[in-house]
Amino acid sequence: MIPPLKPGAVLLQATGPRIETERLILRPWRASDIAPNAMMLTDPGTARFIAPDGKPVTTEIGGWRNAAVMSGHWALYGFGMFAVEEKSSGKYVGRVGPWCPPGWPAFEVGWGIAREFRGKGYAVEAARASIDWSFDSFEIDEIMHCIDSENAPSQAVARSLGARKDRQIDLFGKPADAWITSRASWRRN
Repeated sequence: MIPPLKPGAVLLQATGPRIETERLILRPWRASDIAPNAMMLTDPGTARFIAPDGKPVTTEIGGWRNAAVMSGHWALYGFGMFAVEEKSSGKYVGRVGPWCPPGWPAFEVGWGIAREFRGKGYAVEAARASIDWSFDSFEIDEIMHCIDSENAPSQAVARSLGARKDRQIDLFGKPADAWITSRASWRRN
């Protein structure tokens, strides 16, 4: 439990870009995102593709650590995956956005959507906004999407974004497909 603050004490406030799409808000992480993010990662089908070890998160501290890594990427580098919120309900939908921790194969825009929000086009909608923001913010010619070769739904998202499957990569000892969105093709679309 976080203790009460003394009068006049100031803590770091996470500020960052806030992007609104037709149905979503992409924003900095908040403490209230920890529990729904952890809940998303309890699903074996989700965890298989986006948890670091491919296993479901089963503890409160495991969920906290995952959210701390996501929000910490922002604190350390000034960018990272956005917490995605559904405008109509205010509910946490998932996480989508740029990702490039040490040792990562390239600058990525990735996505992870909670099971209850899948099939609504939210991954594509949030990824489009994240790709726009990334190309507007960084001097890069390509954005990678690391996708497990068995993850057909994420492959469909990549295709909807106009990404092309480029090559197979080793993602920390696990094979993955590198899908590429180029700045040139993105601007044409």
